[in-house]
Amino acid sequence: MLSNPLRDFVITKSGNPVNLLHSAARLFGGAVTTSPLGPFADGEHEVRGVASADFAVGYFASSLAVRVGTAPGRESYFVNLGLAGEISASSDGRQAVLSRARAGVFNPGDAQELRPSRPGTRFLGLRIDAGLVRREFAALTGRPTGSTVRFDLPLDLSEPRGRAVKLLIGSLIEQLDSGDPLFQREELQRSQLRCIVTALLLAQSHTHTATLRGVPGMPHPRALRAAVAFVETNLSEPISLGQIAEAAGCSARTISSAFRGKLGTSPMGYVRDLRLDRIRHDILTTGDRIGEIAYRWGMTHLGRFAGEYRSRFGELPSATAARR
Repeated sequence: MLSNPLRDFVITKSGNPVNLLHSAARLFGGAVTTSPLGPFADGEHEVRGVASADFAVGYFASSLAVRVGTAPGRESYFVNLGLAGEISASSDGRQAVLSRARAGVFNPGDAQELRPSRPGTRFLGLRIDAGLVRREFAALTGRPTGSTVRFDLPLDLSEPRGRAVKLLIGSLIEQLDSGDPLFQREELQRSQLRCIVTALLLAQSHTHTATLRGVPGMPHPRALRAAVAFVETNLSEPISLGQIAEAAGCSARTISSAFRGKLGTSPMGYVRDLRLDRIRHDILTTGDRIGEIAYRWGMTHLGRFAGEYRSRFGELPSATAARR
């Protein structure tokens, strides 16, 4: 793994451990709550990181033992990888020692307890939006999960499948560290993250592993992949069924059938749900007005938007904004 990751993305470097806790919560966009597990530790506490709509990745250098909880309404997976020293990790009775050879995978709703072994402990934390995991699982199997994918906690990075996940995460960080504007584009970051999620689903044991192992052949047909890529690239612009079909190179009826058969929704339903996911992320992570955010992501009818938002997340946008 990289020796000095995210060097140009310092969020805090401080002797005050409270800054560590606040920076971690800010980096993960309101998806986590943090609290110390014991007395505050002396020494330097550093956080570096990059956040986007579907993910955030952070570098943490600290000996502070912390409890990381999940914020209401935010479903995320976390992958923690050791860089130096060891971390005793536990969650809901499951335990693992995280190091350069072993990562930890935490599921939506999990509370993490992370206890570094010594001063100088460093690790990476990757947050992955649960919606992305659901979409990639559907891409692999041709159908929705039906229930949340729940991974086993320890991920062995010394065996081939685990090494693949580690290399892909390392590649994402190398791209971010390169300084090349091309790699700062969300489209490329999202593509890399899809690869990480796919590798994680195939490499790590979870509650739907048997289903994945029973799926032969390729995931989505090419037309459906092209349609999904078009939607995600143009999400902030007006999108019609005809445009999606044109991008896929087939008729509207054919692409609609592909969406319903493989993803369990219509093309325009996919557009709507993805927009709502982006809006929720921005409500929680920016101070922008709700109306501005909705328009930014292509929602032009605010009354209808509020109803769709409540239907998807079980609360109005104003309730989400109140938790900023």
